[in-house]
Amino acid sequence: MVKYEPPLEKYSVNIREAIVGEGEKAIKIGGENTFPFHFFEGSLPNPPGLALEILDIQPENWAQWVLEPFQDVTFDPVRWAEKCVEVFGAEILCLRLLSTDPMGRDTSPREAARITKKLADSIDVPLIVWGTGTEEKDSQVLIEVARVCSGKNLLLGPVLKGNYGQIAKAALEYGHALVAQASMDVNLTKELNIALCKFFPAERIVIDTTASALGYGLEYTFSIIESIKQFALMDRDTMMQMPILADFGGDCWRTKEAKESKEQGIFWEAITGLTFLLAGANLLILRHPDALRLIKEMIS
Repeated sequence: MVKYEPPLEKYSVNIREAIVGEGEKAIKIGGENTFPFHFFEGSLPNPPGLALEILDIQPENWAQWVLEPFQDVTFDPVRWAEKCVEVFGAEILCLRLLSTDPMGRDTSPREAARITKKLADSIDVPLIVWGTGTEEKDSQVLIEVARVCSGKNLLLGPVLKGNYGQIAKAALEYGHALVAQASMDVNLTKELNIALCKFFPAERIVIDTTASALGYGLEYTFSIIESIKQFALMDRDTMMQMPILADFGGDCWRTKEAKESKEQGIFWEAITGLTFLLAGANLLILRHPDALRLIKEMIS
């Protein structure tokens, strides 16, 4: 009797492996040569990175359910970060510098860098530092953060078409990685990566296509991430072979479904996260620690 051998797809290239952080707690993401969870077809050397977000100012208009775990520390981003690591087991953190928004408090680059440095010195896990998406101000802020936190291998973002040059030069000089963001467009993603790779190492770039919540455009985001991963592995496109980030916690907790109940909100975020992992994301930014716990359980 002939034994049945299922057909397997094998790919001759790998997604690049990016390293965030320093020392023993540094995290590797990417590195796979097959599609998500296809252990039977190839190698998936690094589990997805899961980050909890914190803000540099007290959050406003957060759903009560997501504010509960942090309500005793939101006044201090350093204590907030320490609680995420020590109590909730976060292995990566994402600091959002919301106070730097020119339409808000318009905190100076110097002050934002001071807060970032203080926080980075207080933890031993990798740190993502996120601006407000305002090109000119983000450029000033992230350049100063890169300088003050020299050698810490932060993941700085978002880097956009209009400000990538200066930020990338600072990241290169001071030893950091970048998140290249092109909103929901495969071609724009590739164009930005090509421009960056003219002078910045490809293995220090993470792609952000921008993300959306379950029931609010997730299918479109899923298809973009899936397409980038297919171009990378099946077409061997070197400008698509970077790890992918999905940042969606805030979008999930703004939905009416998440605001209706704690359990529904946690599941809304966790299901969104798992869906993006199935699409091909290598790094997730989450808001609720219970969503982090659920996704860890599902991965294991």
